[in-house]
Amino acid sequence: MDLSLIQKDILITLITLYHQHSRPIKGEDIAEVIQRNPGTIRNQMQALKALELVDGVPGPKGGYNPTAKAYHELNLSQLGTDAQVPLARNGEPLPGLGVTEIDFTTLCHPDVCHAVVRIMGSVKQFEIGDEITVGPTPVNKLLLRGEIFGKDEVQGALIISISEMISLPKKPVREYMARPLRVVPASAALDDAVRLFAGAQISGAPVMDGETMRGILTVSDVIRALAAGRPLSTPVTAVMTPDVVQVEADVRLFEVVRRFKEQEIGRLIVVEDGRPIGILTKTDIIRVFPSS
Repeated sequence: MDLSLIQKDILITLITLYHQHSRPIKGEDIAEVIQRNPGTIRNQMQALKALELVDGVPGPKGGYNPTAKAYHELNLSQLGTDAQVPLARNGEPLPGLGVTEIDFTTLCHPDVCHAVVRIMGSVKQFEIGDEITVGPTPVNKLLLRGEIFGKDEVQGALIISISEMISLPKKPVREYMARPLRVVPASAALDDAVRLFAGAQISGAPVMDGETMRGILTVSDVIRALAAGRPLSTPVTAVMTPDVVQVEADVRLFEVVRRFKEQEIGRLIVVEDGRPIGILTKTDIIRVFPSS
């Protein structure tokens, strides 16, 4: 069926708000987003109801819900049937919005790379010059960053100049961790740890008391202890960090990259069935990404 531009705008906004709030959406809320008169929205809603694209919900908490036919008409997938592709503007995630299609228009150009990004939601809230981040996509874990230089309100699309395009690592962390895992016995002293670090050329290791992980000791811990005047005979348990950041071995690498920045750590311990089996450092992650 041929919908007018305002009807498409109303449907897209209705679907966006419905996904954000999971409740019937009032016409006044739609009018505020698309900057239209509420009376105009009510009139258009009657036409959309006749076309079976929206359902009206009576009562003080009522409003409008999109129908499955509305998603089909706009060539969108209903929430839950397809994985969501996240969208962020100027570094801020946009809940309720998602990307449904990416069309590369100048992928082979030697100097520029442009794409048309179709979104599930209204493009009116975006401005030329906004920096957006798309992804990661569900299969290839593709992440795009770029600047908006055009909008297509009819197609609900943003035209962006791509500044960065990354395919995030999809394999589990067990494939990237350092092994075999070197450990420092809980009974060891600092001089034992120094010999281990120097011989194995590592900068940190978990402190183990039999099968129990007591903490983690790093070169930084050792340097701080020596700078504070502690002798090399000091037990490692006295200077180690007791709180160990852990990750399960089957978690995919791209899911833990953010933890290094958020928790300000240089390494984490990879565990399986509660037992440490490896260590993952920032250096291990840097090696994964292409250098050119």
